[in-house]
Amino acid sequence: MACQSRSLESYAVTDINELVKGFQRFRVKSFEPNREVFNRLAMQGQTPSTMLIGCSDSRVDPAILTDSAPGDLFVVRNVANLVPPYETTGRYHGTSAALEFAVCNLCVRNIVVLGHSHCGGINALLEDYGLNDEGEGFIAPWVQIATSARDEVLQRWPDASHAFKQRACERAGIRASLNNLMTFPFVRERVEDRRMNLYGWYYDLENGELMQYDPEKDRFYDLYFGSMAEENV
Repeated sequence: MACQSRSLESYAVTDINELVKGFQRFRVKSFEPNREVFNRLAMQGQTPSTMLIGCSDSRVDPAILTDSAPGDLFVVRNVANLVPPYETTGRYHGTSAALEFAVCNLCVRNIVVLGHSHCGGINALLEDYGLNDEGEGFIAPWVQIATSARDEVLQRWPDASHAFKQRACERAGIRASLNNLMTFPFVRERVEDRRMNLYGWYYDLENGELMQYDPEKDRFYDLYFGSMAEENV
């Protein structure tokens, strides 16, 4: 999990310059041809129909994966795309605040939890990363949200390979987040009244496959081909 040492002078300025060039291309190719769209979004506000809870991983960009336009998605990203359970303590609750805003203010009709393969946060959970740091870190306590998912996988497949456990835990973590969403009263009310739907998606980085969780069959199936995934988690 540690960063590899790189020369700041060799990379930092070049990296930022590439981002600036990217913005310049955006201005020419995207903003100028769609100036009216961006002006309307600025003046009339956002009305996305879907909230997407994704991972902070740089390889999994929800807007790119879904080919969405500005204003289509309300996105919150965190380590391992986790949804904490509902609680009313006076601590900081970034994901919960975003959830409340999306549901109660923007009135989204769908919430998607988007997980993915090779998730570093889930790997940290499996490896108990940072648990012995005497409370100095933030990753370990955060990923403990998915402890139930990890324990389920380890109990069902104790002798499986680490790669299998990783993928199974990534998918079980999505299901745990869906369950945690239902602990929020304003989410549960809208789901039970059929004003809102919840979806669990899993993106396979290597194969470019997107799978959706079927709660009735307790399986993930491929949204492109329609086939079922191998692991029943």
